[in-house]
Formats: sequence, structure tokens, C-alpha cells
Amino acid sequence: QVEMRQSAPGVVNPSHTLSVTCTVSGDSITTKFVSWNWIRQAPGKGLEWIGGIHSRGNSFFTPSLKSRASISRDISKNQITLQLSAVTPEDTAVYYCARLRDVDFADFDYWGQGTQVTVAS
Repeated sequence: QVEMRQSAPGVVNPSHTLSVTCTVSGDSITTKFVSWNWIRQAPGKGLEWIGGIHSRGNSFFTPSLKSRASISRDISKNQITLQLSAVTPEDTAVYYCARLRDVDFADFDYWGQGTQVTVAS
């Protein structure tokens, strides 16, 4: 019964930093062999994996966004945060957090409800 609750939708001005939080219940973000990930879907496009953070705290990103993306965690709140800097209208998307277990044939088994982030144009 893992629940992942994301922050509210919003609008971000170009060149500013996008920030979305994901608060987890039913599992600890420090659980071994689990990573906590961010995925987005822009209008009319497929899902794009952004990056994730391991239970040990190290993070990893898709090369195309590595220079702008940051994932942090607050263990006391069981919460992860995505920050994406220097945004443009191309970053407008629904942003999702999702859990991934480090096992064979793993998939993203739990998802947040999604956060619509619109970058002003």
C-alpha cells in the first residue's frame, strides 16, 4: 500500500527553476534496493525518464537533462524533490514520481498522481 503524493500544479516562468515534491507513505525512501524516480510527459509525447535517487542517496539522470536536473530527499519527511533549472516552454509537462525496485523485470510499480507544470511562454 505505497502511496506517493505530489505537490500541486503550477506555472513557472522561463529561466526559473521548476520544483516538484513527492511524499511517500507505506514505504521508506531509504528502503534498500529501491530507487525513487521522476518521469515526465509533455503534451502529445511519450513518457520521458528524468532521473532518480537511490535509497542510499545518490542520484542519476538522463544525459539530456543532467546539467539542469537535481533530485534531493528529506528523510524526516519521507520526501523527494525534483528541481529543474533554466526551464523553457519545452519543459511543460506532467511530472510524475515513481518507485522502482532493483529486481529482474522491474517496472515502476507505484506512481504519484502527477503534477502539471506549465512554463510560461
